[in-house]
Amino acid sequence: MSIKSKIINIGDFTKGILSGNRTILSRAITLGESDLENHRKEFKKLMKNILPSTGKSIRIGITGIPGVGKSSFIDVLGIHLIEKFHKKVAVLTIDPSSQINKGSILGDKVRMEELSRSDKAYIRPSPSKTVLGGIAESTREALLLCEAAGYNVIFIETIGVGQSETEVDNLVDFLIMLQIAGAGDDLQIIKRGIFEKIDLLVLHKAEKENLSQIEKEFSNFKQIFSMLNSNESNWIPGVVKCSSHEKKGFDEISEIIFRYINQSKSSKLFEIKRKEQNKKWFDYLINTRIKNLILNDNKILKEIKKYRNNLTKDSLETLRLSDEVILILKKKFFS
Repeated sequence: MSIKSKIINIGDFTKGILSGNRTILSRAITLGESDLENHRKEFKKLMKNILPSTGKSIRIGITGIPGVGKSSFIDVLGIHLIEKFHKKVAVLTIDPSSQINKGSILGDKVRMEELSRSDKAYIRPSPSKTVLGGIAESTREALLLCEAAGYNVIFIETIGVGQSETEVDNLVDFLIMLQIAGAGDDLQIIKRGIFEKIDLLVLHKAEKENLSQIEKEFSNFKQIFSMLNSNESNWIPGVVKCSSHEKKGFDEISEIIFRYINQSKSSKLFEIKRKEQNKKWFDYLINTRIKNLILNDNKILKEIKKYRNNLTKDSLETLRLSDEVILILKKKFFS
C-alpha cells in the first residue's frame, strides 16, 4: 500500500527505522522523495527523531562512466565487506530521469544479485529527477535514514556521466572512480573535475583479454598520481587493478578504504570534511527552500509565466524580462 493511502505515524516510522525494519526504511525514503507539502512536514519530524542515531557509517561514493561495471563492483565489494568484516551494507543507486517524462529505469538492483539476497544488505534505487551532479535530490536524507537503521557501510552509486559528477564528494568519506581499459581518460587526470576529488582509482574488468592495456594504464596513472599534491591527511590517490567477474583485487581495495578512514580520522580531516559537507547541505537546503517559497506563491508564479510567454528569440529581451521578474521578487520579499 502506498504512503498516500495510509495515515503517517512518525512514532512508528522512527521505531521501525531504529530497529532496522527494511520495509519501514523504504517507506521513509519514499516519504522523503515526495513533493507533497504534508509529506515534507512529516518527514522533517522523522529526520529530527533519527538524527541522533546517524553519522557512524563509512560513506563510499562510486562513480565512473556508464558501462564501467559500477553495480557489479558494488555487488562483489559489498558481499566482501559483509562476509570478511561483518558489516551491514546499504546501497543508494541513482538512475537518470528522463528530461521529457521524468521517468527512470531503476535497474541497478537487478544487477546486484548477491547483495539483493543478503539480509545484511539494503539496496535502494532512486530517480535523479533531472538533478545534475550524479546524485538525487534526496540522497543525503536517504543516507541518514540508512545510518539510523544500522547500516555501517553506505555506498552511493552515481548516474555515471563522467567528470561532472563532483557533487557526490559532498556526501561521502571516500570516493572511488572506476575506469575500464582504453577509456582514454589517463591524460584527463590533470584537468579539473572528478579526478581532483577521487581517493582511489580502480581499473575495472582486469581480465585476461584486457590485461595488456590495463598494465599500461596502471603504470600511467601511478606515475601521474605520484606528481599530485596530497590532501590535508597526506593522502595521494591510489590505483588498483580489479575484476568483479573473477573477484580479484577486493582485499586490496578494502584495505585501502579502511587505511584511508583511519588516516583521515587521525589527522582530523574526517571530522573537518563532514562539517564542510554539512555546510554545503545547509546551503543546498536554503537555496531549495527559497526557490520553493517563490514557486509556491501563485501570484508570483502567474507573473513569471506571463513574462515567460512573452519571450521572443531576442536575447536582450530575455535579459530585460528576467530583470523585471527579479524586481517583482524584491518588492515582494524585501520592500
